[in-house]
Amino acid sequence: MLRSLEIKDMLLIDRLSLEMGEGLNVLTGETGAGKSILLDSLGFVLGWRGRAELVRAGAERGEVTAAFDLPKGHPAEAVLEKAGIEPEDELIFRRVNTADGRKTAWVNGIRVSGEVLRRLSDTLVELHGQHDDRGLLHPAGHRALLDAFAGADLASVRAAWAARRAAAKTLAEAEEALQAARKEEEFVRHAADELSKMDPRPGEDEALDARRRLMQASARIREDIAKAGQAISYDGAEGQTSDAIRWLGDGADAAEGRLDAPIAALERALEGLAEAQQGIEDALHDLAFDPRELEETEERLFALRALARKHGVTPEELPALAEDMNRRLEALDRGEGDIADLRAALRVAETAYGEAAAALSARRHEAAAALDAAMAAELAPLKMERAVFETRIAPSEPGPDGADEVAFTVATNPGAPAGPLAKIASGGELSRFLLALKVCLTGGATGITMIFDEIDRGVGGATADAVGRRLAAIAAGAQVLVVTHSPQVAALGAHHWRVEKRVEADVTVSTVTALDPARRVEEIARMLSGETITPAARDAAQALLTA
Repeated sequence: MLRSLEIKDMLLIDRLSLEMGEGLNVLTGETGAGKSILLDSLGFVLGWRGRAELVRAGAERGEVTAAFDLPKGHPAEAVLEKAGIEPEDELIFRRVNTADGRKTAWVNGIRVSGEVLRRLSDTLVELHGQHDDRGLLHPAGHRALLDAFAGADLASVRAAWAARRAAAKTLAEAEEALQAARKEEEFVRHAADELSKMDPRPGEDEALDARRRLMQASARIREDIAKAGQAISYDGAEGQTSDAIRWLGDGADAAEGRLDAPIAALERALEGLAEAQQGIEDALHDLAFDPRELEETEERLFALRALARKHGVTPEELPALAEDMNRRLEALDRGEGDIADLRAALRVAETAYGEAAAALSARRHEAAAALDAAMAAELAPLKMERAVFETRIAPSEPGPDGADEVAFTVATNPGAPAGPLAKIASGGELSRFLLALKVCLTGGATGITMIFDEIDRGVGGATADAVGRRLAAIAAGAQVLVVTHSPQVAALGAHHWRVEKRVEADVTVSTVTALDPARRVEEIARMLSGETITPAARDAAQALLTA
């Protein structure tokens, strides 16, 4: 509920503070007094698109603040959380417009974009009037309005639509992939066969290259290694070292220990020579190779590298390429079977969606009949008993909200062709149609402020009284703010403000005054009789207020 509205330096308003109440709030005043300025200012702070020039002449900036009560569980909480704003029990909008056109907005002290303002306002305020393209007159919103009236849950239809889209997308991707694969099927089969015959293994290129280099090197170094082995064998260093140990041992006793250290060193050297001999023998064994092995190794290495160049990959990437070619070949071989399975899955999803959409359509047709009957009952007291309201449902392209197109149509006279609300009804008729429709669609909705901008234009007398009573009925479940020229409507308000325009020091300003009972009689009398208020007008005003 809108609790308060403060306006500073906007259009003709220099300073204004309004405390709004529950139920039916009425704003009255002469034409041109500035009632629309209030709505323009409220629309500005809520992010609605409207006038470009809003700042009062001579002011550096204009500012509007609006405070709303926010009960727990209100739909605005989801918008706030998405915007990173902690929900509280009140919601304070503040927006500033500088003279050069810059706009800045805050919600509960946190700076926000105009888009956040508009998303929040959609949960808080509804504007209805003869030129309203945000609500009842907009055909694009009629289906959602009918669904709300029907209490329809679209979750199952939307889930079925999402499953249908996913199945269709999967099938399309599979068919596209199979078609692309078939264009290169001959290449894939040849490459898979070629790679399969080659059977490249991870790390094989590096291992083959190392083995090839070792075999090439062994031919050059093996002779020198063999010579080194001969030099330290028994015929060489080993034998001579053994002789030296024997000769020194023969004289060790006579040397009285002086030869013990040399003998020990020679014995260690002999052990080292034996170890070296073993290493040389092992190396000679490892370096021994069959010349045919070198030839085979080179052939394998060169074949792998040639195949890698052919496919534009490195030799290390050949095993992965082979796996990819095998997968593509398998996909080709099983492609038709997969496509058949996916087509069957799509048919199942389409059937499920069709059933959900059909059930929703049946619900909509039932609701349409109920809405048409409710409208007929509402139009009679509004002196439009000969008018016909019809909710038309036609097939449309399937989508997440079903396969129906919904439009509210009217025929103002028997036999006259039916057509869209905005094109068929005259100004006064349109106002009453909108009011009746809103009464039927509101269904006791709470937590929202509804604004009716001169929705009673073109009606008077008993019809105006009926309009007022319908507005009061809506206000029983929601806060209603109505801008009106009808005394019958004004008399039914729970709260009443008068909008006036006057000149102060050669400057035109608009003011809004809350009316007490006495001044309310005067205002309604003015609305009845014009500029000159007669005693009869006062009596009539009093009668309206006490009726």
